[in-house]
Amino acid sequence: MTSTGIIAAPAPTSIPLHLVADLSNWLQDQSAAVAGWVTQQGYQALPGSHLFVPGFDGESACVLVGASDQPNLATLGALPMALPEGSYLPSTALDEVDVLGWALGAYQYTTYKDAKRAPATLVLEDSALRSTVTHLAEATTLVRDLINAPANDMLPSHMEAASRKLAASFNADIAVTTGDDLLKAGYNTIHAVGRASADAPRLIDMRWGDTSHPTITLVGKGVCFDSGGLNIKPGSSMRTMKKDMGGAAQVLGLAHAIMSNNLPIRLRVLVSAVENAISANAYRPGDIISTYGGLTVEIDNTDAEGRLVLCDALSLACEEQPELIVDYATLTGSARSAVGAEVAAMFCNNDDVANAVYAQGVELDDAVWRLPLHQPYKSMLKSAHADLVNSAASPYAGAVTAALFLEQFVSDDIPWLHFDLMAWNLSTRPGHPEGGEAMGVRAVYQYLANRYA
Repeated sequence: MTSTGIIAAPAPTSIPLHLVADLSNWLQDQSAAVAGWVTQQGYQALPGSHLFVPGFDGESACVLVGASDQPNLATLGALPMALPEGSYLPSTALDEVDVLGWALGAYQYTTYKDAKRAPATLVLEDSALRSTVTHLAEATTLVRDLINAPANDMLPSHMEAASRKLAASFNADIAVTTGDDLLKAGYNTIHAVGRASADAPRLIDMRWGDTSHPTITLVGKGVCFDSGGLNIKPGSSMRTMKKDMGGAAQVLGLAHAIMSNNLPIRLRVLVSAVENAISANAYRPGDIISTYGGLTVEIDNTDAEGRLVLCDALSLACEEQPELIVDYATLTGSARSAVGAEVAAMFCNNDDVANAVYAQGVELDDAVWRLPLHQPYKSMLKSAHADLVNSAASPYAGAVTAALFLEQFVSDDIPWLHFDLMAWNLSTRPGHPEGGEAMGVRAVYQYLANRYA
């Protein structure tokens, strides 16, 4: 895990960092040399922009940063890698999103290649804020590291190892059902999707917290590599399919945030970890599978595997009647068409929960957008020989029909959030390095913290 770029105390060489909302007013209090130099550079203090000001006439150098009037990770997110190495001391108090932007911008994935440089560091003397940001940054780093790992080092057995490591860090209990034991337990869809791989499919079940606290259950799609199965993907679509376990990474990161901040909840984490591979025993289009929840599913497309590995886990989650179920999945291209790669599509069967999570997303610059569980579209999931098909024949509303499929496995009386997300930054933006990304994690964490802490 990489550095957060946050330190507790200034050094004698720390450089002042000024967030500037009104540049003209700020310049009035500066020397003529500084004011003249800033003007000559044409700097306008636009939100997120920065300017390194050299020292004049014995004055120390400083950095100007354009302040934003909205919570924005981008305000400081580019600076750890854009500024020269060293420590920077803010002249005014920073809010959580500002500091978190710096921490997330300091991330580098260094498992296979050394970092080109160390990030610049931000001095944060507020110990409470530093602790909060550190825990959230560590959770995001965990998500990113898991997704960025290549499939040869992140197959179902590796996902189990990562889950066990997390459980051990927080004294959580963990149980894993593997291979043909999935069939004995009734987790037939998880087994079907993963059985063609040399690395056996498994259901990971982690529990943490006081049993007297309200139960919150997180469910993650852990398709560690997705070839598409017998409905094989073209090479261009398969290239980034190491990230198809992005939903599992989200729930492990969210679990890290919950446990590191010791929220008073009874946490359960269910991860369906499989590789959707091709071999003689691969599941086929036209197969009909009996699910853990009792419904039968006809396979229309083996590349619609995510909803299959989730449905058994969702049925299992409902048995305990938790106060909330949250699932994360890199489920459909349709969701990306609807909201793009930078926003997590959100479905929910409870307006109060959906509105609260959306509000937290706005507050924390963690973009989520609600899409409808439009019930008439369930007709597209009808099968002539089973209770439903796993993939609608229509090219329209793919994200909605996928969510409606999952809804069949969730009890009506349990609030349920479903996130269909990219889990990947296509290019580097301030605070968002190219590669694996946490999406909707901070919004849900803060919703839970507000509700239960």
